[in-house]
Amino acid sequence: MKFQKNDKVLFIGDSITDCGREHPVGEGSNGLGHGYVAQVYALLRSIYPELMLRVQNVGNGGNTIRDLKQRWDRDVLDLKPDWLTIMIGINDVWRQFDNPLATDSHVFLEEYETTLRELVASVRPSLKGLVLMTPYYLEANPEDPMRATMDIYGEAVRRVAAEFDAIYVDTQAAFAPFWDHYYTAVLTYDRVHPDATGHMVLTKAFLDAVGFEWSGGTK
Repeated sequence: MKFQKNDKVLFIGDSITDCGREHPVGEGSNGLGHGYVAQVYALLRSIYPELMLRVQNVGNGGNTIRDLKQRWDRDVLDLKPDWLTIMIGINDVWRQFDNPLATDSHVFLEEYETTLRELVASVRPSLKGLVLMTPYYLEANPEDPMRATMDIYGEAVRRVAAEFDAIYVDTQAAFAPFWDHYYTAVLTYDRVHPDATGHMVLTKAFLDAVGFEWSGGTK
């Protein structure tokens, strides 16, 4: 397990991270929302109670990387996390497909990667650790136009993670085994917002990446 005793772990992103969390900062059993952040917290607390980890959620529904940049000082730098997890990019891609004429709302790849790199650079020196999770699209066919575009943005996340010694979580790959047995619609109504099972896929991918073991191991 990469987390240490009393670490503060902060999650930032869009609606997948938000999931009804409390504002201005979601924290505690009732404040983290009902998605993967709450699941991560429950599992960390139940298996590693001795670590006394503090988990905070500042996801905002509808956000793109532009929105993160606007609130970065308040919602990241001012909170002084030990660990930071970023999952952003779904809306950056989605708006290009569900609202193609509103080009002013589109965040294309160059802006996305440049802004992500800028934000990470501003906080990385003060962190014990950084986790970058890719955006995803709940579609099994990699040739689907939105899925293919999302994969390109995921590669940008991979590049930034490598540059800043961050833990990289490929969320699109995490869903792949599920598609061998189920159609995508069983997890989601819009191929973006998952049900509890889909959030557990994200939870497992995150926890695996940070060295979580079901038997604990810090005692």
